[in-house]
Amino acid sequence: MKTDDLISMMAAGVAPVDRGLPARRMAQALAFGIAGSVALMLLLFGVRPDLTAMLSVPLFWIKLAFPTALAAGSLLVLRRLLRPGLRVGLRWSGIAAPSAAIWIAGALVLLSAPATERIPLLMGFTWRTCPFSIALLSLPLFVTIIWAVRAMAPTQLRLSGAIAGLLAGATATMVYCLHCPEMGVPFWGLWYFLGMLIPAVAGFLLGPRLLRW
Repeated sequence: MKTDDLISMMAAGVAPVDRGLPARRMAQALAFGIAGSVALMLLLFGVRPDLTAMLSVPLFWIKLAFPTALAAGSLLVLRRLLRPGLRVGLRWSGIAAPSAAIWIAGALVLLSAPATERIPLLMGFTWRTCPFSIALLSLPLFVTIIWAVRAMAPTQLRLSGAIAGLLAGATATMVYCLHCPEMGVPFWGLWYFLGMLIPAVAGFLLGPRLLRW
């Protein structure tokens, strides 16, 4: 068989690449993961009883904005990591900016508070359980996001796994905000962030095994 004939035969019937498939797969992963996380939250913790009243409190929306911004930033970074050869570049600021903002805000709150109130502001009432509750709620999201990432054949397995875990943790924190009674900015900057780091570290450690293709 001639080379030209072989090429023509191999090219025959080739369907065009569906460029929207990765985005749809990730959207499905987030939708199913959030549904699982919400169900787990309702089953294990329940919604805070004053949630309706909290909806009119600006501080509650600031609390929710922190993990939401971090989830959006993680998603932007992850999308670049899943395209071999593309640099993340300034998109790292999507993770760095909300993290720095909450730490700076928390530090300012601590500095302006009386010395006797600083430790209670930092520790809150639920510091013993908060990070582990977030990590638990991230499990459905971790599973579905890893499923989506694996299908896209990433090359940087540890880094992709870590950002996928951070995305799962940040999204789970959004869900956890519907239950958590803590309203201290320093608390969020420490314990919420530690809760998000747990699935991120898990993704970093398990990435080479879970994302191998």
